[in-house]
Amino acid sequence: MSAVANPATVAECLRVGAGFSQGDRNWIAEQFATLDARLASFHADATELEVSVKDRESRGQKVTLECWIAGRQKIVTTSTEEDLHAALNDVRDDLRRRLNDAKTRQEPRHNKHLRDLPHPQSELNPADDQEQIPAADPSRADAELS
Repeated sequence: MSAVANPATVAECLRVGAGFSQGDRNWIAEQFATLDARLASFHADATELEVSVKDRESRGQKVTLECWIAGRQKIVTTSTEEDLHAALNDVRDDLRRRLNDAKTRQEPRHNKHLRDLPHPQSELNPADDQEQIPAADPSRADAELS
């Protein structure tokens, strides 16, 4: 794994959106601090987090955490927990899971075990393939589509 010159941290990348004040930012950042280890593999200038809450401290409260990382799809996690603290923990944990899943989907190409397996096509000589595969017969194109 290559080291990132300016690793992303929650403290650096977090913005508070609707329903939260700047005064809430510090305690939210403390709750989200466990995400730092997961975010460290991304550049700080290419990573953004935004947390917002709709209908704060009411029965229909909804907390949303959005994560933008350059070159990746936006990740949105939500929680409808009635307790604000529990809802924040819920979106944090869900984001961590989804970041881990996204990383796992990209890892096989870097997995030494998978790299060491022989690939059947890599053993063939590309020049041999061209001689053995007959050219497509244009008169058969209509027959195959019918």
